[in-house]
Amino acid sequence: MEVRVAHVRKEFDRFTALRDVSLDIRSGELIALLGPSGSGKTTLLRLIAGLERPTKGAIFFGDEDASLKTVQERNVGFVFQHYALFRHMTVAENIGFGLKVRRHNRPPDAEIRRRASELLDLVQLTGLEKRYPAQLSGGQRQRVALARALAIEPRVLLLDEPFGALDAQVRRELRRWLREIHDKTGHTTVFVTHDQEEALELADRVVVMSQGRIEQVGTADDVYDTPNSPFVFSFIGESSMLPVKVEKGEVWIADRAIGIAAPDTPDGEAVLYFRPHDIELLEGSGGCIAGTVAASRRVAGTRHVELEVGGDRQRVELEIPTSHPASEKTRIAFRPKKWKLFPAAG
Repeated sequence: MEVRVAHVRKEFDRFTALRDVSLDIRSGELIALLGPSGSGKTTLLRLIAGLERPTKGAIFFGDEDASLKTVQERNVGFVFQHYALFRHMTVAENIGFGLKVRRHNRPPDAEIRRRASELLDLVQLTGLEKRYPAQLSGGQRQRVALARALAIEPRVLLLDEPFGALDAQVRRELRRWLREIHDKTGHTTVFVTHDQEEALELADRVVVMSQGRIEQVGTADDVYDTPNSPFVFSFIGESSMLPVKVEKGEVWIADRAIGIAAPDTPDGEAVLYFRPHDIELLEGSGGCIAGTVAASRRVAGTRHVELEVGGDRQRVELEIPTSHPASEKTRIAFRPKKWKLFPAAG
């Protein structure tokens, strides 16, 4: 099922949660809505679900305008962060609930039991059908919640921070498992997360959101390697930035050219963005960026250093080998191997 969000605006009293948002979701695609708190990602999910109505614009399921249809009429499956399982029902009863309460086309009880058993096998919980939610781990409960959402054979599957209540190890296991389930079932799936690692690992495409707008839509490689705005560069992955000046196709810090050519960038103030790990260390200080170590700490297999650069002691973070003899007041020269320039704000 294709889903199209067309020029949607959503207002709550005097607060605007979404501002002219448009998005095409392909049939069978697994897409992530990624952004910080308040970016509008959960509001967008609720609009697709039918839990909210757009102030302006429309939501299409295929060629059909679904904007005024209810959740039931849209036939969407929803998985929440906190499971929302019925405590007084067994696992099998929870999974079959959506089918059991159907007013139209309700399957016979035997078919509901067969479907629940089939889904228990799919989510790898066979043998637990008679247990109650309180007897399950957090990861098992979330698997039951997903099986319940799949039981109604939804046109679209929606997940709101599905792993947010779980510890890191269980989250990693369930991410891989969810991708496998998606590949087997082929549902059009949209999930909300603020966890960039989760989005980059799971999704076919990532929708990066900020302040009620979509900043960028693309694959994990697109948004990480070719971010189209300062927000996306700083939000996706680790980043460092330095205020610079572009003159005649060269990048300068204060009165020093740093060996970076920018022939297609207009002269003027700019900001240089780069990844802390994506640098080369250099000897000397000519034609590069140089600074003094202000702090150094070991992080797993690398050393992270904070470097004070320029007369205004602008700080950037670098990842260097643990064997590097970096200590406070050590001078380090480097040049980014990959970088991007954005015009200075204002």
